Amino acid sequence: MGFADDHLIPLVDHGLGNSAYLVDLGDGRALAVDAARDLRALHAAAKQRGLRVAFAADTHLHADFLSGAAQLAHDDGAAVLASTAGMRAFAHRGLGDGDEVDLGGLTLRALATPGHTDEHLSFLLLDGDRELGVFTGGSLIVGSAARTDLLGADRAQELARAQYHSLKRLARLPDAVAVWPTHGAGSFCSAPPGAERTTTIGAQKHANPLLAAPDEDTFVAQLLGSLGSYPAYFDRLGELNRRGPAVLAGAPLLPALDTQRVRTLLADGAQLIDVRPVADFAAGHIPGAISIPLRDQFATWLGWLLPDDAPLIFVTAPGQDLAEITWQALKIGYERLAGFLDGGMDAWTAQGGAQETIDLVSADRIAGRPVLDIRQKAEHTAGHIPGAIGIELGDLHTRTDEAPPGAVVACGHGERAMTAASLLQRAGHRNLAVLDGGPGDWAEATGNALEEGE
Repeated sequence: MGFADDHLIPLVDHGLGNSAYLVDLGDGRALAVDAARDLRALHAAAKQRGLRVAFAADTHLHADFLSGAAQLAHDDGAAVLASTAGMRAFAHRGLGDGDEVDLGGLTLRALATPGHTDEHLSFLLLDGDRELGVFTGGSLIVGSAARTDLLGADRAQELARAQYHSLKRLARLPDAVAVWPTHGAGSFCSAPPGAERTTTIGAQKHANPLLAAPDEDTFVAQLLGSLGSYPAYFDRLGELNRRGPAVLAGAPLLPALDTQRVRTLLADGAQLIDVRPVADFAAGHIPGAISIPLRDQFATWLGWLLPDDAPLIFVTAPGQDLAEITWQALKIGYERLAGFLDGGMDAWTAQGGAQETIDLVSADRIAGRPVLDIRQKAEHTAGHIPGAIGIELGDLHTRTDEAPPGAVVACGHGERAMTAASLLQRAGHRNLAVLDGGPGDWAEATGNALEEGE
């Protein structure tokens, strides 16, 4: 049994596409790397092994989630380890290139690997002189490297060149060294995402196309050419992580709101998010509500489409997990959680509240109607219903006037399409429909081929 099998516990956030790591140091203590503010899985893993988190290391100032390091310092007395260059405004041990931390038998060595961010560190884990693995954060990831445009498009090329040298440095480690990245499949920090979450230096030297680039200019062109859009909230979290997220006193609760209180809050500028399944929203919803079904990707679309400075009210279905709503919101810095509609849509309609509907249609019922494809550009280009207009969901709220009247809105399965349709309906569009399924279902139902390209 190797070190990773016995002592390393990956904790995957499938919604954000990121991995945190819990390292069992063998004496009842643990090291946490790139832990997010939602510490439920980490606390459960630590409790199962009887561990106390003694160290919380962050590879960089995360853009896609709030760090849990400050919370671990509060809850467990963990020593926070992070780059000195990050200038964090809360208690931490600042590290620079080559600095080492004695973990009690194991050693953590900081390696400066700028590119994804300026102050980015990778952490090499050593047992004596033996290099066990390296926590690479957003530098070397499986099959690629993390994006370099999060500090602005004007710095993307400069940071891509820094990323080139960081990857070359990591590639000089022995082939057997394990690579434990933070970003992976599904992460908008990845460029593009890979399927596997961990790897080795040797495997990446063989299979990573960026490491195979013959020179720096080619590397930069390949990396920058692979970048797609990313959620709007990414622009806010780096600074919040530098200042330090507020420490939470306990598990957050989502208050129950009666219908009159909901009406009052909406009149005062609150935002209404309906987290019920697509079919429930289609059958009847409060006018102006935005559909974001509660699933792994809930936080991504909440942070992409809703402001962080307005009170948020949630419409739920019976049995939905209120804690999941609050934790997904809090981990991306959404603090103003007003509550949920007590009694749901039944209570709303019982009090005379109006509701709207959106048609949910199968692939064989869209002939002759314009199609709006709101998937990511790369998805649309790979294959879409012929004639479909492509506008990414993340851009739609500023481009609702470009949507064709009476459109059938399509995505991969239906969730994002219903979100898009709710945005369009709120903007005044009528006679909308959402494709129940995706382009693949349309191709199977009609026997026609999808169209590639833009």
